[in-house]
Amino acid sequence: MARFDGKTVIITGAGSGLGQATAVRLAQEGANLVLVDMSEEGLAQTKQQIAEAGGTGGVEVVTANVTKSEDVQRYADVAVETFGSIDGFFNNAGIEGKQNLTEDFGDDEFAKVVAVNLTGVFAGMAAVLKQMRKQGSGSIVNTASVGGIRGVGNQSGYAASKHGVVGLTRNSAREYGEHGISINAIAPGAIMTAMVEGSLRQLGGENWEAAGKEFVSVNPMKRFGQPEEVAALVAFLLSDDSGFINGTVIPIDGGQHAMY
Repeated sequence: MARFDGKTVIITGAGSGLGQATAVRLAQEGANLVLVDMSEEGLAQTKQQIAEAGGTGGVEVVTANVTKSEDVQRYADVAVETFGSIDGFFNNAGIEGKQNLTEDFGDDEFAKVVAVNLTGVFAGMAAVLKQMRKQGSGSIVNTASVGGIRGVGNQSGYAASKHGVVGLTRNSAREYGEHGISINAIAPGAIMTAMVEGSLRQLGGENWEAAGKEFVSVNPMKRFGQPEEVAALVAFLLSDDSGFINGTVIPIDGGQHAMY
């Protein structure tokens, strides 16, 4: 099914994890892609995976820091100049930061996490929405987290920033729905990405896999989710199949949010 033939999608954080998996999924459905990440190596790996998966659309890579407004504008400009439009935007780049109690979290660490996870998401939306409003169409999916809909503990910066993403999503959905633009967010739980592995290593060190088993033991499905499962949800939300879904935050966490 080629739901994205002739459509252009920007993906931030495309060099790994959810961004990488979504890039491959959308490429298989015919999308032209603008892949954004700070890691040139990660972008090269994603581009290689797309080629191996048989993606038929064009692919542009942009090495960028989402906290810098000039970099954000550059990736939006590349999409328009290369492909003529921005039909979808997976606003996904994010970091977890160090785990610590609020009183020990630290000003610098808090500012760093908020800069990437919240300011970066805001800046991306601001740049892309100008083009989408001009077009009269478009879909945005922001990456929030279950940490954006409940407290998680020891992650002040992450939780605050992801709650902010939820607020931005709902606010902007009200502003832009009349312009043919849908804006939604996903709230992933324990998805087995490099970032989650890093978090488990903070908890369990060399025994991080055992820590992971204990972590998901309370999940109704008792397993980690896979990046490809998130990619399928993002593809749906960016496609015309979800045309009347707007301002919604969708958990993808095996049902764990229902326990709180």
